[in-house]
Amino acid sequence: MIVFITGASAGFGAEMARTFVRNGHQVVMAARRRERLEALAAELGESALPVEMDVTDKASIEQALAMLPQSWRQIDVLINNAGLALGTAPAHEAPLEDWETMIATNCKGLVTMTRALLPSMVERGNGLVINLGSVAGHYPYPGGNVYGATKAFVEQFTLNLRADLVGTGVRATNLAPGLCGGTEFSNVRFKGNDQAAAKVYEGTTPLTAKDIAETAYWIATLPAHININSIEMMPTCQGFAPFNIKRV
Repeated sequence: MIVFITGASAGFGAEMARTFVRNGHQVVMAARRRERLEALAAELGESALPVEMDVTDKASIEQALAMLPQSWRQIDVLINNAGLALGTAPAHEAPLEDWETMIATNCKGLVTMTRALLPSMVERGNGLVINLGSVAGHYPYPGGNVYGATKAFVEQFTLNLRADLVGTGVRATNLAPGLCGGTEFSNVRFKGNDQAAAKVYEGTTPLTAKDIAETAYWIATLPAHININSIEMMPTCQGFAPFNIKRV
């Protein structure tokens, strides 16, 4: 099985690469940070192929795919993992540039990658697209605004893929985690404020990147007639908040 993972230089993506390679599969690891990719490739060996690529740049995607060695081009599983959250400011204060970056990465990059690889999967009659969503796409919270909206897009896009792909043999899944520690997610969201990032996980036992990787591997290795439409994961320390009511 050949697996193509975006955002593979750290976090979920890097752990997914490890999981698939250790179980005997080939992984195309795509991300912007070549140094990290090369270090991961050195760790994983010949079954891991590092590819420098920016999902927000259509030309970068096209070039990366065109440069794949012939023996690596039959992608069986696409994992659209690249994504980010920026800030927790309310909508009327959030920088528009942050919104644009989240949309470009979480939505535009995901659909561009999917459209690039989907036709060959349909032509072969098999394949799988795993899109990394979030519980933020299902449940609103203050400061979630555009991040949550992009993940709601991922959920609906995945379901609509399922509608289009019925009978083709190609599967699609939205993998939606909740609170997950041990990655750069919150450091990126708080723009390098490590103290604020650490506070998110203070006193909790969150999900880990390994938990997400093992779930993606389970989805990818199910019998070909089974499609997991959506899978939502939370740690046991996370639940649902009451409605937000402003009292005067």
